[in-house]
Amino acid sequence: TPPPSCPALCRASTPRRCGFVRQQTRNVTAWMAGTRPAMTVESPSTDETSVHAVTIAGKRSADTRGANIPFDLNALFAGLETAPGLLLAVSGGPDSIALMLLAAQWAELAGHAAPRLHVATVDHGLRAEARAEAEAVAAAAAKLGLPHVVLTWTGPKPKTRIQERAREARYALLAAHAQGIGATHVVTGHHADDQAETILFRLGRGSGPGGLVGMKRESAVAPGIVLARPLLGLAKAQLIGICEEAGHAFADDPSNHDPSYARVRLRAARDALARLGLETPTLVRLGARLARAEDALEAETRRCLTLAEAAWETGRFTAKLAPLEDAKPEILIRLLRHALEGLNPGGKPPRLDRLETLAENLGASLRAGTALRATLHGTCVTFSRDTRLVIAPEPPRRRGRAGKGPDSAPNREANPKTS
Repeated sequence: TPPPSCPALCRASTPRRCGFVRQQTRNVTAWMAGTRPAMTVESPSTDETSVHAVTIAGKRSADTRGANIPFDLNALFAGLETAPGLLLAVSGGPDSIALMLLAAQWAELAGHAAPRLHVATVDHGLRAEARAEAEAVAAAAAKLGLPHVVLTWTGPKPKTRIQERAREARYALLAAHAQGIGATHVVTGHHADDQAETILFRLGRGSGPGGLVGMKRESAVAPGIVLARPLLGLAKAQLIGICEEAGHAFADDPSNHDPSYARVRLRAARDALARLGLETPTLVRLGARLARAEDALEAETRRCLTLAEAAWETGRFTAKLAPLEDAKPEILIRLLRHALEGLNPGGKPPRLDRLETLAENLGASLRAGTALRATLHGTCVTFSRDTRLVIAPEPPRRRGRAGKGPDSAPNREANPKTS
């Protein structure tokens, strides 16, 4: 078990081998003052035998057990160096404060070649302390020479699903500000423990392989704006250590301790989950392995879309499924999902269970040579005996009769019409 002084599930057996306790973060204060000594922070193990190392000052470093797996700040922020501007989302908590410190040092080392860094703090208007925390971030950003803005979520606040809706509002505000300042990326401080919680949370909701991959390093958050998460390989304890060694204060959001939120309950169960083997490195490794499987399944789906001569034409999707008679159900599920995404880019995805039901019926009709008609997620799905698949939006009259949205009718997919 980790030593008592270590809050990380780092799987180290002694303080000497613990990435949080080791004296590899002691030079951060001097580093922030400009002397730039090397500082190494170990990230969660990606397998049973190696611990990766991150070299904050940009020099190469090996891990404590002799494996030569070096990282540096350029590796940490890889892929972001060509962006014209980056908007750092900094709430004032330890994760985002560490992100700001690391990004500032990375930009300083890169000099004129670095992207322009901007900082934004979102005040959701839900806590009285939020404005003071935002002002503290503004002061910290100013010391680093970074422009800062406070973005405020105005208007009435929802009474249910508050964290989910606050997150949606936060990303909308950040994306809009990024567009306004010419930044192409919103950068967050999500870390390995967040990734593990995301995977557990989605597992509890019955997500498929794509969901259990967890958060991606980069994903679209708005047209032309990428959400980047460069710290997914680092544990929260390491980010806290960076702040503490730099002598930098950080805020503690009370909602992070409110058991009415599912993620807080997951964190409270961390020790029990670790005893069952569901610790952060294991869950992160699971996500990485599922990501490989997801890439393979998506490649096969794209190949099948090409075989089926799939096309999106002025509001409808067409494909010839004869070459896919032996396709596995998972591929048909993904084919349907791609078809719907192409008809409504950026829209809310259909429920997985309804995709599964329709794909099962579609596969049965394809093998039996029968026709099928069904509805899914606001669309009409028509499969004819000549294996032609057409998906188009439902007529307005039928939508109005349903009255509760595209996935409201309970038996639409369960009882499709066949002939």
